Amino acid sequence: MRRTVQFQAAERAPQEVRQPEPLRTEFGFELPRGYVDESGTVHRTGVMRLATARDELVPLRDDRVRENSAYLSVVLISRVVTRIGTVGDIHPGVIEDLFASDLAFLQDFYRRINAEGHTRAAVTCPSCQEEFAVDLAGGRLGES
Repeated sequence: MRRTVQFQAAERAPQEVRQPEPLRTEFGFELPRGYVDESGTVHRTGVMRLATARDELVPLRDDRVRENSAYLSVVLISRVVTRIGTVGDIHPGVIEDLFASDLAFLQDFYRRINAEGHTRAAVTCPSCQEEFAVDLAGGRLGES
């Protein structure tokens, strides 16, 4: 008796070719307190773009930065924030007028999108101690 053995080619699932995500160059944010303009209007949402090498080099030639190195972040943030609310002309004077908590937020946001590549932060619930991630870009609860 002769036995015939049949080999079946293992069925392979087609390999998924992951398309790289398009490069994001602009990131929306929501300030904790908000920028108060000359008329008293509070502006909380805004857009920050990725920094270029020039954005980090040009402020070093600024006389205000040479006199006070702490001013570097004001000039740098004013170069990469493209809009706060309806204010589209962002300059160091606008950044100077932010509340300290908003400036600290923008400095951290800058670091996250330029060094880490994302806007998420790990946090711990003070009540239950559960750890989870939040998006610093300011999305509302229930939004994806």
